Amino acid sequence: MRFIKKHGVNIGIIVAFSLFAGYSVFTGYLPGLEILKGNFRTFAIELISMLPLMFILIGLFDVWLPKEKVQKHIGAGSGMKGSLLVALLAFMQAGPLYAAFPVAYMLWKKGCSRFNIFIYLGAFSTLKIPMLMFEIGFLGVKFSLLRIVLTMPAVIAIAFTMDRYYAKKSFKIKSL
Repeated sequence: MRFIKKHGVNIGIIVAFSLFAGYSVFTGYLPGLEILKGNFRTFAIELISMLPLMFILIGLFDVWLPKEKVQKHIGAGSGMKGSLLVALLAFMQAGPLYAAFPVAYMLWKKGCSRFNIFIYLGAFSTLKIPMLMFEIGFLGVKFSLLRIVLTMPAVIAIAFTMDRYYAKKSFKIKSL
């Protein structure tokens, strides 16, 4: 009962979508069928194939990497070196943005600073190697280097702003 109270809205959305999908299939409602055959199917297949691997890697990260090392290298007092390390971590990863959030949560749980978490998320969303290779192939090296030079100060400014904003709030990790 507590679970339903805590997650009632999420369950309601899932039930509503399931009813809409069932209605669309049984009545032949064209917009619903297009949603099911197009984006939903593609996203569901991607999610089912990607998330188990991500959670295995995060579990290994949790077991293999001691909290003390994370706090030392990318924690509150790590400075620019810590920010470069999390940017490098984000740069070397692949996958959609939703794959970055479990990693960011694990980094936070291990003692990574808020600022470095925001750097990680910003760098992950803008500077991944596969994305850069695709960009260089279509737009050229000059464009990609210019975009990196312009993007990183924006990522740092956003991380700084978000860090200051959340420093004023009482912020604790909620257990899942």
